[in-house]
Amino acid sequence: MKNIVVLGGGISGYGSAILAKKKGFGVFLSDSGRIAARYREKLDEWQVPYEEGGHSEERILAATEVVKSPGIPDTAPIVQKIRAAGIPVISEMEFAGRYLGKARCICITGSNGKTTTTSLIYKIMRDAGLNVALGGNIGESFAYSVATGDYDWYVLELSSFQLDGMFKFRAHIGVLMNITPDHLDRYDHCFQNYVDSKMRITQNQTSRDWFIFSGDDETIWQQLPKYDLRMRQLPFAARNAVASGAGDAFLCDGKFTATAGKASVEIDMAKMRIAGLHNAYNAMAAALATLAAGVAPAKIRKSLYDFAPVEHRLEPVAEKQGVLWINDSKATNVDSVWYALESMTRPLVWIAGGTDKGNDYGPLKEFARQKVHTLVCMGLDNAKLVRDFTGVVPEVVSADSFDDAMSAAKAAARPGDVVLLSPACASFDLFKNYEHRGEMFKKWVEEL
Repeated sequence: MKNIVVLGGGISGYGSAILAKKKGFGVFLSDSGRIAARYREKLDEWQVPYEEGGHSEERILAATEVVKSPGIPDTAPIVQKIRAAGIPVISEMEFAGRYLGKARCICITGSNGKTTTTSLIYKIMRDAGLNVALGGNIGESFAYSVATGDYDWYVLELSSFQLDGMFKFRAHIGVLMNITPDHLDRYDHCFQNYVDSKMRITQNQTSRDWFIFSGDDETIWQQLPKYDLRMRQLPFAARNAVASGAGDAFLCDGKFTATAGKASVEIDMAKMRIAGLHNAYNAMAAALATLAAGVAPAKIRKSLYDFAPVEHRLEPVAEKQGVLWINDSKATNVDSVWYALESMTRPLVWIAGGTDKGNDYGPLKEFARQKVHTLVCMGLDNAKLVRDFTGVVPEVVSADSFDDAMSAAKAAARPGDVVLLSPACASFDLFKNYEHRGEMFKKWVEEL
């Protein structure tokens, strides 16, 4: 009997363990930390053996195959021992993808915009009455949905870490939003390693499949000639003139027409509830993906116009005493913050900082110079932010706690201003994750 070991007991791990159990494999789940109560209950319900608070190496190294959760780096000692033993290490996506049957996948990746784009695609598919599940980085565990449901479509947001563990998996519709430096601490501080990871979205695609990508992203354009891409290609753009025999989308004067094959839809961005250039890219990608999936243009248009902003991504929290507070906690890299600053039309108090991932803040300096009068640096180590923006922004404040940062922002804000939490950094110095940081921001604004 095949013996599957699952490393990590979060949403990815518990779903993989349950799928392995359902398929009749020997299965064991191991987590070096604590497993959340809701996942423990599911593991107990399915009678999956598991451990928490440490790893039983002998039992793990007896595995035929290991399904590793994306948050566990390859540098973790237990992962290095597994690899040294020659045991294959795969992701939840690779494992669950073996059991899709006739179901098809729309897979979305990119440094920025993937959560909003994934949410848009899922809403369009669901509103159109299709039998669809949401998974990957958001929604339910992909593996759990495969184990317990019977879906025709899966809409999956994929991180580079998930793509790294995918080998035979195939995206029927692959979407690549952009590639900008991010997570370089996990890629030996080498941008090309990260780029190679993102381009894995195209692996195994055939001439029957679709590849949707940004025609404005120079990094993607540089990569395309390196690959033997046989699928139908659908670029989207706002700056470069792009065209493809299979279709494309181009933004002009606030409107775009998306075409995939013989189907087209025209969208007026002024009628959407989400604004900014970044959301135009997201909407173009979503329109192309759902046209490729066979959704009627009228249904795509209606769902795009109905879509509400994603939580923690340029989310207006409240306007108090003439100051608008915006939660953009999900902006954990420089490119995300670039789009946030680009979309702002009022004077700014900008809150940034956290765990630096090897950031180059250079691309942000022109917008900061034009729009930001006060930068509040929030984190345990703010030296790099303070150094890079001193002389660029009139006032730079360093705060080593959340409360101090929020109080400094409130003191600096004037009627007509926006206070923008858009950190450009990971959250792990002061918070559990970006959601925790965003929730704390919203709670503070509402109460104080």
